[in-house]
Amino acid sequence: MGAYIMNASFTPPNLATLILDFDSTFTCVEALDILAEQLAKADPSRTDLALIKPLTDQAMSGEIGFSEALQRRIQILKPTRDDIAALAQSLKSQVSASITRNKAVFLEHPGKFRIISGGFHDFIDPVVGDYGIHPEYVLANRLIWDENGVAIGVDLTNPLSQDGGKIVAVNNLGLPGTIVMIGDGWTDYEVYKGGAAERFYAFVENVARPKVVEAAQGCESTPVARSFDEVLHAEGYQGRYSFPRSKLKVLLLENVHPEAARLFREEGYDVSTVKGALDEDDLIQAIQGVHILGLRSKTNVTAKVLEHADKLLAVGAFCIGTNQIDLKACSQKGIAVFNAPYSNTRSVVEMVLGLLVVLTRDIPDKSAAMHQGVWNKSATGSHEVRGKTLGIIGYGAIGSQLSILAEAFGMRVIYFDLAEKLSLGNAKRYRSFDALLAEADVISLHVDGRHENKNLIGAAQFARMKDGVIFVNLSRGHIVDIEALADAMRSGKVYGAAIDVFPEEPRTNDDPFESPLMGLKNLVLTPHIGGSTEEAQEAIAEFASERLLNFLNRGDTTFSVNMPHVQLSDVEGRHRFLHLHQNVPGVLAAINAVMAKYNLNVVAQHLKTTESLGYVIVDVDNGYPKEALEELKQVHGTLKFRSLT
Repeated sequence: MGAYIMNASFTPPNLATLILDFDSTFTCVEALDILAEQLAKADPSRTDLALIKPLTDQAMSGEIGFSEALQRRIQILKPTRDDIAALAQSLKSQVSASITRNKAVFLEHPGKFRIISGGFHDFIDPVVGDYGIHPEYVLANRLIWDENGVAIGVDLTNPLSQDGGKIVAVNNLGLPGTIVMIGDGWTDYEVYKGGAAERFYAFVENVARPKVVEAAQGCESTPVARSFDEVLHAEGYQGRYSFPRSKLKVLLLENVHPEAARLFREEGYDVSTVKGALDEDDLIQAIQGVHILGLRSKTNVTAKVLEHADKLLAVGAFCIGTNQIDLKACSQKGIAVFNAPYSNTRSVVEMVLGLLVVLTRDIPDKSAAMHQGVWNKSATGSHEVRGKTLGIIGYGAIGSQLSILAEAFGMRVIYFDLAEKLSLGNAKRYRSFDALLAEADVISLHVDGRHENKNLIGAAQFARMKDGVIFVNLSRGHIVDIEALADAMRSGKVYGAAIDVFPEEPRTNDDPFESPLMGLKNLVLTPHIGGSTEEAQEAIAEFASERLLNFLNRGDTTFSVNMPHVQLSDVEGRHRFLHLHQNVPGVLAAINAVMAKYNLNVVAQHLKTTESLGYVIVDVDNGYPKEALEELKQVHGTLKFRSLT
């Protein structure tokens, strides 16, 4: 939908001046420690540089005086001007993640952000200058240089070179209004404790110093901030009503690949992981307060679980299927669901092809005999797969790719699928399920896990197959009647089989496995590992995490299995409202009425609907009062509402 324009803008209330420490706050490192590392790399014989980090830690934790630590470090380091320039360049790439992602806020409020540091203007000014913080807004020490351009000391007339100097320096500013100090060190806390700042945030995104954190936790007006997002949110800056990422909780179950946790943490989210699956009662306990849930195939998200999901925004299935998730209940609560339908396709297909060769050559039994000391060199019962007919049941992403690679093996391919599909290569579609069963030498299942597919292959279907058929199931466990398969193998109807999925599977690797198939001849049993290659799991983690992060960060619902699909750009220079609602009349009109009431300038608006849901995205180009958000949440039919900046 097109944009419409309104002229008035919302002016935010007076904002506090935020004074940030530089080392381990604005940047994620201690600058002099990095300088020591650079100098040691250039001259490995300088063993004295190992003393720098202990001095830094002792000063930041308040164990020794700051002035003493500063002077001793410079006397040890003796950097040149070129060394300092190289340090500044290095520090530009080591700005804290939450500072980097809020760069626009710094640029929009010149003069409201200041830097204070026991470090030096020489390397601080070039780094913070990129964020609109000019040298006059930086309180820092200055180096003393000799005639050869080597730093030999510190300007001791600067109060920041002395113990308690930050208190003096801030007081000397004479700033009007509220002053807020943000930092990780004891000297930063002293600014608040000494009365130079009204509030203090113990910044722990990069390092949590126990003495500082303990002091912050013991005082109501000095909170612990896990990211700069939290500070901006609490202090009412632009984006003040966009919930801080560090307060959004992500729970990842079932050994989801570590890449997923890394991606969420890199974006500033609070991530917890659980090794195995959770049953319904355990999940009910774990999901409370969670905003994003990630799982694989063994954890069931039921309607009962969702009743207790008080904060849940989205569920990510780090696998192909979503039958373990109650999609209808998720939709009714406005919870988006995403999966990774293609990421492990190649891994599954390669395993199927390998199993076809192994089973057709009777390798499982020959290998077992060898382990018992039996040498049975014989061609009896061993065949090539070339020239055999492969029957694929389910011609989706996996089935169709299997079709192509099987033809490269010289196999003839036939397939059955309820939906009309484009045949790849020379594959031929069969419209009769029974006809495919009767003609295929090898049958491979690749159907989804919907309830209607339960026992799709049972005694009657095995009876229709060729004698000596090879049978493979890497799709879903409940699709095959396991007892019927066991009977078919014992009778010789099925010559060889490979089963990777089972109607009942252990929740963790520590739980026992039992099946009627155990001990049968020419049968390969694997523990649901069709897609479990490192490549596939990493690809799934990247794909599913990207979908979830796009939804969180900009409201994008592309590839959601239950939401209206809207592809959105990043939120840059504007504010975005995301309104998910029941598809009932009058919602868009009510939303636009709120926009008009508060004179919000709408620069873009989108509406997408399904039969039951509507999704409205509104971008405005100016600030907004909290009251506008409250009214948008009260619009009739609202399921979920978020604001992004």
